[in-house]
Amino acid sequence: MDVDAYTDAHRAEWDRLERLLRGRRRWSADEADEALDLYRRTATHLSVVRSSSPDPALVSRLSSLVARARSAVLGTTPWSWAVVRRFVTEEFPAALAASARWWVPTALLSVAIMVLVGTWVAVNPDVAGAIASPEETRRLVDEEFSSYYSSNPAASFAARVWTNNALVAATCLITGVLVLPVLWILVQNVVNVGISGGILAANGRLDLFLGLITPHGLLELTAVFVAAGAGLKLGWSWIDPGPLTRARSLARQARITVGIALGLVGVLLISGVIEAFVTPSGLPTWARIGVGVLAWLLFVAYVLHGRRVLRTRADVLDSPTGRESVVPGVQ
Repeated sequence: MDVDAYTDAHRAEWDRLERLLRGRRRWSADEADEALDLYRRTATHLSVVRSSSPDPALVSRLSSLVARARSAVLGTTPWSWAVVRRFVTEEFPAALAASARWWVPTALLSVAIMVLVGTWVAVNPDVAGAIASPEETRRLVDEEFSSYYSSNPAASFAARVWTNNALVAATCLITGVLVLPVLWILVQNVVNVGISGGILAANGRLDLFLGLITPHGLLELTAVFVAAGAGLKLGWSWIDPGPLTRARSLARQARITVGIALGLVGVLLISGVIEAFVTPSGLPTWARIGVGVLAWLLFVAYVLHGRRVLRTRADVLDSPTGRESVVPGVQ
């Protein structure tokens, strides 16, 4: 093998990897993908050089470059409270803000469907009668709907609710690449809520429905909408990868989706606690609804904080002296 010709053919790749490693603070998603690709190529080049023409100087340079790249690309970040704090205060809210163009329309459309289904059931006795018999309707209105929230000790009920909602959100995120399962889960949830509300409204108990659903439902349903929107975005990154390959586009979006999944665990935990301790409490209806509205407004403020984080990162990226990742979750 002509070592000089081989070096000339691949020098630009090695130099680029060297620059990425030398100037590394935090990589953008594209830089992280590029570094991984260059690391793999350079490792192959090192193997070829060693087996075909072991030039000591070239082998030494490539060995050092591959070792440094392996540490940077595949190394793990040590756990610390600072990592948790950064995730909670920067990475997760930024991820929510960055994906808002997907989950906000998802939420608006879902709520519209929910209201339409509820209204349809409420104003059409034949529809309500086809869904549930008079005895089933009586049990739902008089007993089951309200007793559901106090049927178990609050702590165990919170754990069960949290597990169930986390499973729904995780399913939306994991199956997002397939798109259709996310839509099916979303439709099932909003239609079921709409039907319950419609039946209670038709029997003069809309106040009961809103008093028990609103405290936890605002935050809980928003978390489900976020998961569905992020899942759909993941699927779209495969369908329309833009200038990237499908694999790189999917990998980049998957990193953001994982961050959102981790953050939603906390959001659903909060809604589960509200559902277990506030929804069935003896507080006046206005107070219970007020807790739910406050929790939801704090979530909205959290997302707006994420927008500020994104703007700050964009400003740093555009500055002549700084580099900052504009994709949440990418180190």
